[in-house]
Amino acid sequence: MVLSGITWGALENIFIVGALILLTMLLLGYRVYRSKKSVAQLSSSRIARQFLVGFSLVKLYVKSFLFVLGMVFLLITLLHPQWNKKEEIVAQHGRDLFIALDVSRSMLAQDCLPNRLECAKAKIKSLVKKLSCERVGLVIFSGTAFIQCPLTTDYGAFFMFLDQVDVETIASGTTALDQVIQKVLGAYTTMQDRKTKLLMLLTDGEDFSSNLQRVRQRAQEQGLKIFAMGVGTEQGAPIPLVDNHGKQIGHIKDKKGSVVISHLNEGILYNVAQDSGGTYVRMTSDDADIKSIIAHVNSFEKDLLEDKRMSALQEQYHCFLVVSFVCFLLEWLW
Repeated sequence: MVLSGITWGALENIFIVGALILLTMLLLGYRVYRSKKSVAQLSSSRIARQFLVGFSLVKLYVKSFLFVLGMVFLLITLLHPQWNKKEEIVAQHGRDLFIALDVSRSMLAQDCLPNRLECAKAKIKSLVKKLSCERVGLVIFSGTAFIQCPLTTDYGAFFMFLDQVDVETIASGTTALDQVIQKVLGAYTTMQDRKTKLLMLLTDGEDFSSNLQRVRQRAQEQGLKIFAMGVGTEQGAPIPLVDNHGKQIGHIKDKKGSVVISHLNEGILYNVAQDSGGTYVRMTSDDADIKSIIAHVNSFEKDLLEDKRMSALQEQYHCFLVVSFVCFLLEWLW
């Protein structure tokens, strides 16, 4: 908060500071009162008046004022006074992490509530909030893939793009893992200086790729580390059929008229992750899966992301400490 040209970095401490200043004034007021009372009692006795030689009420008032003023300036430092804005160039180090979200129809299955897609989006938000200084990009895929949000450290913008994702974002209703891996490999070809290339897949593992084995080989050659999070259950669930208004009107059926059950396919996800030097985890109801992914991400080397110019106000508490020290010194010497 800006007040009188000074920005206060910790204005939430104002009540504590105010209470301490008030307590100091009350104690000193009581001290002055007791001193005046003692002086009055001693003044009534001719013998006791000899002990008052050199005593001055003015001196007592001045010393008390200096002490209170010193305490005020000392306590003001708790509010973190700031001014004098300076620009600094900060070198940011981190890792690039593409997060790929499956938006095929099977992600509407409700073996995790409210459905697989919404659960996966919640996991992505939890993951990104726990990252330290990584650039994240969002890729959405089903039968094809495209980059919904480029690599960025602006997590607010990333979340905005993520919130807009649903199964209608891409027309194809099937899943092709080779498409998303190729898309991410293509994005990294423009960043040849990157030591660490990371991709996280959130999908139920149903795959209709025609070229996955070759793409997996390319990922190994180019050093792309793939993390996979399995979304759904092995028992599976039917895939809802919704109308143009998003209202469920039944379930998807096969050509024989039987309801299609979508199952979590962990085998393919495990193999893709392990072949690339990454890891596979199954989505859990707590944050154990997120902690596992973050631990693996943190094990990889950081890159220099960019030099960022930042404007920052300078802490000026030392000025108030100097004034406080001078007040206490004068009070002691007086």
